[in-house]
Amino acid sequence: MTKLDYNALAQQFWQEGYIVINNFFDLELMEKYNQEILKHFGMTPNFEHTEEFLARAAVEVVPWFPQREGHKDFDIVANDERFKTLTQAILDHDWYEQYSMVMFSKKGTSGQAWHQDCPPDDPKYFNVNRLIYTMDIDKEKTGGQTLVMPGSHLKGLIPSMSEPFEEDKKVVLSPKKGSIVFLHGHCWHSVLPVTGEYRVSTNYRCASKGTPENITDIGIYRNIRYQFSTSSIVEERS
Repeated sequence: MTKLDYNALAQQFWQEGYIVINNFFDLELMEKYNQEILKHFGMTPNFEHTEEFLARAAVEVVPWFPQREGHKDFDIVANDERFKTLTQAILDHDWYEQYSMVMFSKKGTSGQAWHQDCPPDDPKYFNVNRLIYTMDIDKEKTGGQTLVMPGSHLKGLIPSMSEPFEEDKKVVLSPKKGSIVFLHGHCWHSVLPVTGEYRVSTNYRCASKGTPENITDIGIYRNIRYQFSTSSIVEERS
């Protein structure tokens, strides 16, 4: 890949709330990751969230935290110097790694409804999603493309179901194998239904020092606020 302009990428991140870089990681490494992921999940893993959450938030995703289980291969991405340098350029001060989370979606599942990964109540506290792709995500073969609302990380709370929501301003991301996407935790985003055999991405979440480690415990959807640690809806939104 070409030499990265980290400062320009950081500026783009803060303007749009996300960046996409193609051909970032070696395809052989991505294939190795993908095979480990498929070995773990198979093709029909059971959902881990409650039926209520699946119905209300339309998030039909099965998570896995490989580093917590001692899978050292997943440290390769975390320790990549370019990956870390880009993170530093964006956050511009001390930051820390939260965890890596593989997200697996089965064929025929609905993807994810529009949401924010953490509450935007205080703009200085947020996570950064650092997504790597071990497979191509496209309309023809897989479905499951990511929808992002540019600049929404600066607009506060995602509108409720009764409030205006200009979905026509969305950008559709179709990352290729080896691509990375950095996404601000306050940025409004969703995932389209999965039409292929499966969809998978791996999120190396991080945050600025001082950000609570449980910043992503509450997700904001257009109809609810949901707390993952208690598997409960903490606010109805209308």
